Amino acid sequence: MSLKTNDPSKKTWLPVAANSDFPIQNIPFGVFLTRDDVITIGTRIGDYAIDLGALHQLGYFNGIPLTDDIFLQDTLNDFISDGHKTWRLVRNRISEIFDITNPILEKNQEHRNIVLFTMDEIEMQLPVQIGDYTDFYSSKEHATNIGSMFRDPENALLPNWLHIPIGYHGRSSTIIASGNNIRRPMGQTLPKGASKPEFGPSKMVDFELEMAFITTDANKLGESIPIEEAEKYIFGLVLLNDWSARDIQKWEYVPLGPFMAKNFASSVSPWIVTLEALEPFRVESPKQDPKPLPYLQQQGKNSFDIHLEASITPEGGDPSTITKSNFKYMYWTMAQQLTHHTSNGCKILSGDLMGSGTISGTTPESYGSMLELAWQGTKPVSLQNGEKRTSIQDFDTVTLKGFCEKDGVRIGFGTVETKLLPPLQSNL
Repeated sequence: MSLKTNDPSKKTWLPVAANSDFPIQNIPFGVFLTRDDVITIGTRIGDYAIDLGALHQLGYFNGIPLTDDIFLQDTLNDFISDGHKTWRLVRNRISEIFDITNPILEKNQEHRNIVLFTMDEIEMQLPVQIGDYTDFYSSKEHATNIGSMFRDPENALLPNWLHIPIGYHGRSSTIIASGNNIRRPMGQTLPKGASKPEFGPSKMVDFELEMAFITTDANKLGESIPIEEAEKYIFGLVLLNDWSARDIQKWEYVPLGPFMAKNFASSVSPWIVTLEALEPFRVESPKQDPKPLPYLQQQGKNSFDIHLEASITPEGGDPSTITKSNFKYMYWTMAQQLTHHTSNGCKILSGDLMGSGTISGTTPESYGSMLELAWQGTKPVSLQNGEKRTSIQDFDTVTLKGFCEKDGVRIGFGTVETKLLPPLQSNL
């Protein structure tokens, strides 16, 4: 599909660094607090945040059927609910306003002072009100690694894994935007060799390198979404660090799966990159064998070539990149995940967040968690300063990055950056 906004030759009159994640071809959406303490919906080009509420009030979206307050809100939920046609019209208009051949806003200094902010003048917020959060388990390499560690390496995948996108429902109340610190969780664990559990701080906090897609209102209760229509209901993607406490998880996960080990924090990048911006980076997914049941079968290119990496920065130190992976490794696609999610009639709403699950590649350098990188603590990961890690330590900052690159255009997600702090004093 050819879209005007994706033209690799398109330029903007705003200054944009050559390696920026946010060229005029991106046009992501987010929510930020301005220098005047006003919260607004916006987009970003280069190192400039653009106040879409102000642009709308100044008449730059005339001709597009938008409510007066569509961008004067503290979440993107209502805008996302307007659907694909509105998203495209707005992105096209933004692309026109900031095109290098369009001088209307460029030459109007008064309006520029109102709508443009440098990134150090704003504070990014969580972009949507997340009603429901689902985390999938869709990387074959990751699932195989975990199965090899905890079960029979010869039968690492459970019998259902190759037939359905496995997932679980998590807490939306503890999903936070990049830049917010988290606390080491307290919990119940069974120490090695012990016969009784104990309660205390987790000793095995881990990151998970993931992405997540955000939906629009998709169906009525009882209705399912056909596979060929599923992407119509996906607004865009963010980076996701789905934190885990491995020692808590090991003790609790049988028989019902993730609980306290996963619900203490999940961090997301604040800019939502639309599927339209990612169109040029479509690639084929891994071959699925056995072939899925008919309702999950797809043709064509249904994944995206998104380069991912994670780094650890110790307190006062420099960042050390510890893994590089790619979204294209995902065995189950976003459309398959959404179709399966609604196959029983489950209702999907605007702002729902669907995590990919840990994204691991085929080599040890591409594993998406410390559990895999350090292989259950047997192969400590070295940092630049000589320190070693088998899990995330207090005051470590974990940073995830993601970007696509093709034909001289880089479309990125920015970062999701989170520092782990010691636990609060427990009164239990």
